[in-house]
Amino acid sequence: MTEAEVIARIQTLLSQGVIRRFAVRIDHRKAGILVNAMVAWRVPPGEMVRVAGIMARSWEVTHCYERVPIPGRWDYNLYSVLHGRRREEVDRSIDHLSQATGIDDYAVLVSTRELKRTPPGLAFLSKEGVQ
Repeated sequence: MTEAEVIARIQTLLSQGVIRRFAVRIDHRKAGILVNAMVAWRVPPGEMVRVAGIMARSWEVTHCYERVPIPGRWDYNLYSVLHGRRREEVDRSIDHLSQATGIDDYAVLVSTRELKRTPPGLAFLSKEGVQ
């Protein structure tokens, strides 16, 4: 099968809904990405669409999602995930996002170790079948 045939077949399967996406997954640590940070942002009412749009379009952000805050305990309502080779690099990206959005109330949660890694959507499969 040629490269063009493989691409055409994948496009057909995508358009038919047989597969939802086709992606590459790398081992980020082997690629030199050693710092992973989730940033919890406190976005004021009425600003979520604007701020989330800026974050989602930023090359620095790999994930961005809204969550319901716990008033008085955890008032953050927008989360973004950033990765970098060094902490300073990630901190610069966070500063850039803060300036771009005008949001200066945030908490940075940096991974200290990797606990578990399973392929997305396949964690329930085993040699014996579906669990």
